[in-house]
Formats: sequence, C-alpha cells, structure tokens
Amino acid sequence: MPGYDKTYIRVHDVSMSFGAIEAVRDVSLSVNEGTIFGLVGSDGAGKSTLLRMVATMIKPSKGRILIGGFDVVADRGRVKDLIGYMPQRFGLYHDLTVDENIDFFMNIFGITGPERKRRKEKYLGFSNLLPFIDRQVGNLSGGMKQKLGLACVLVHEPRLLILDEPTNGVDPVSRQEFWNILSQMREDGLTIFVSTAYLDEGEKCDHLALMHRSRLLDSATPGEIRSRFPSLEDAMIQRIQEVDREIIHDNFKF
Repeated sequence: MPGYDKTYIRVHDVSMSFGAIEAVRDVSLSVNEGTIFGLVGSDGAGKSTLLRMVATMIKPSKGRILIGGFDVVADRGRVKDLIGYMPQRFGLYHDLTVDENIDFFMNIFGITGPERKRRKEKYLGFSNLLPFIDRQVGNLSGGMKQKLGLACVLVHEPRLLILDEPTNGVDPVSRQEFWNILSQMREDGLTIFVSTAYLDEGEKCDHLALMHRSRLLDSATPGEIRSRFPSLEDAMIQRIQEVDREIIHDNFKF
C-alpha cells in the first residue's frame, strides 16, 4: 500500500529517573511491524526500564511512546489490549498445573466457549506443552516454565509481544526452542520487542539497539553493528569501552 507506515512502536526522546538515578536518558527509536527488535547492552543500562515504559507499567519522566498510534500514557487502556508483556520474573503459579495456569490467564482476559479451547490447544501445542498439561508447574524445567509463560502471555492474542530477557538462565537447547517459537510468531505477523543477555540471540533479531549507562549508543541491523568487527560481541565491547573512555576523559578535564 503506497505511503503505508510500517512503524509500530515510536519512542521519542524518552527519559526515566528514580530520584537522583537516571535509568533511561533521551532515548529515541522505532520498531517496525512484524519484526523482532532486540535490546542488548551492559547490566544496568536501562533496558528493563525502557521495556516497562513501553509496556505501560511505568510512566516516562520525559518524552512520548506510541504503540499502534496510541500514546502509552494518554491511551493506556487501549494500548494494554494490544500488548503482551513477559517480565523477567513472570507470575506463574507453581502449585497449579500447566492447564490450571493457562485457564487462570484466560479467565483474566474473559476468553470463553469454543475460542477458549482453540487458544489453549494452539498455544500449548505451539509451545510443545500439551503432553505436560497435567503436570504441576513447580515440576517443570526452566525452559518449559518460560514457554508456558509465553503461552499465557499470548492467549489474548496481542499484536505486540514485549519480553524482558526471557531465556536468562535457560539451557541452550531450550533457548533455541524458545527462539524458534519467536521466529514463527514473527512470520505470522507479530511484532516482538525483546531484551537479551545473549548475543547469539541478538543475531536472530531484525534490528538491534545497544544501550549503556542509560543511553542508546547504536541502533541498526546486527550485520551493520558488527560490520567492522570479527563478531557482534567485539563490536559491542568496543563501543561500550569508547563511551566509558569518553566519560573518564570528561570527568578529569581541568
């Protein structure tokens, strides 16, 4: 369609402070519809805070965020219908079964009748959890818990999926399975905004943003970021070290 704007998330000049601590400073970026956009960077860089603002969990101290054309503050109710958010510590109930957990989340979203059965079979099947439907969640592996969390987030069929380091601490095989699911959802048209601590996962993203010390340092494709370096890891380390040297130099100017 001529003139069709593929941008689904717009983050414009956004900052977030907690008292004297500036967690996010003057960040601007855009995420295209139907893509996987990854956030990578150092610990404490502000990645989780930025995701929480996009997910309407906290209000920016400054700037504006639009999702599907709706403001996350002024139109919070409409935005919440568009998104699925999975934080680092997702609230599964370990004393309930897989089936009981997904039923709980469908109750929250008011999903009933034949649609309830369809979605349960789709998302538990998609996550390869149907054989474990009667297993107590406390007895699942870490990777299976993450896939169940993803299924619970997806039952209301959002247009945007926001994931905060969803595979942190998960074994390599389960990480690969999780990303296979994400890739399939992208093919189905879902927009995915994800932070990750693993640079091999960063390579799987369509676009990456590198954050450090609350700021956005680079935003490009993985190939563009590592174009002059042996690997994405080398590129990130070099960029972060450059910024740290600049800060030290500025602090010791006389």
